[in-house]
Amino acid sequence: MKKLIATAAVVAFSAGMAWAQDTVRLGTEGAYPPWNFINDAGEIDGFERELGDELCKRAELDCTWVTNDWDSIIPNLVSGNYDVIIAGMSITEERDQVIDFTQNYTPPDPSSYIAMSMDIDLENGVIAAQANTIQAGFVAEQGWTLVEYATPEETIAAVRNGEADAVLADKSYLTPIADEEADLMLLDREEAIGGGVGLGVRESDTELKATLDAAIQSMKDDGSLNDLIKKWDVASTF
Repeated sequence: MKKLIATAAVVAFSAGMAWAQDTVRLGTEGAYPPWNFINDAGEIDGFERELGDELCKRAELDCTWVTNDWDSIIPNLVSGNYDVIIAGMSITEERDQVIDFTQNYTPPDPSSYIAMSMDIDLENGVIAAQANTIQAGFVAEQGWTLVEYATPEETIAAVRNGEADAVLADKSYLTPIADEEADLMLLDREEAIGGGVGLGVRESDTELKATLDAAIQSMKDDGSLNDLIKKWDVASTF
C-alpha cells in the first residue's frame, strides 16, 4: 500500500482496517462506458473498475465485483447485496437521505444533449433520460416532456427510432457515441447539475466510508486520480 502523507488519512485507514479481513463487494451497473462496462471477455471494465481496484489496493481491502441494474442499485445496497456502489453516481441531497457518500472522486461532469439534428427545440420536444438519474430529475424540473428508460442504450435507441428528440446524459458517455455515429450529434447546450461522483455506502458503514475516503484522498494527493480521469476522459480534473 502506498504511504499516505496526511496524518488524518492514516488515522482513517486504521479505523477501517477491520474490513481488511472480509470481502468488500463493489456494485456497479456495467452498462455506462467509459465509466463502467462489460468488455469482450465478459469482465467489468472502465474507469471505475480501474479506480475501484486501486482504492482496494491502497486500503488493503479484499474486494470483489458484482453488477446490478441501475434502477435498483440503491435498494440493493441498503438490503446488503453488496457493500459499495461505484457506478458513476452523482452525489445529491435526495440520495444522501438514503445512503452515505464518500468524498467525490470526480468533479461534476457536464450533462449534454445528443440528437439527430442541431435544431431541436428542447423546451417543446421529448427528452429521453435514464430513470433515476440527475438528468431525468433536471428535465422534470424544467417542466419539459420526459421519457425515462431503464438503460442508457435504450435512451439512444429512442432518439434513433423517433420516440424522443434528444437524450440528456453525461457528456463523457455521449461524446464517443456522437463521434462514432454520423446521424447523432451533440448539441451546443450543456447543463451543470450534480455535485460530482462518489462511492455510495450504507449509512451504518462509517468505518468503511472512512477507509475509502482516505484512499480517494491519497489518490488526489499524489495526482494518480487526475491521471486516471484523463486516461478515461470521464470528467474534468481536480
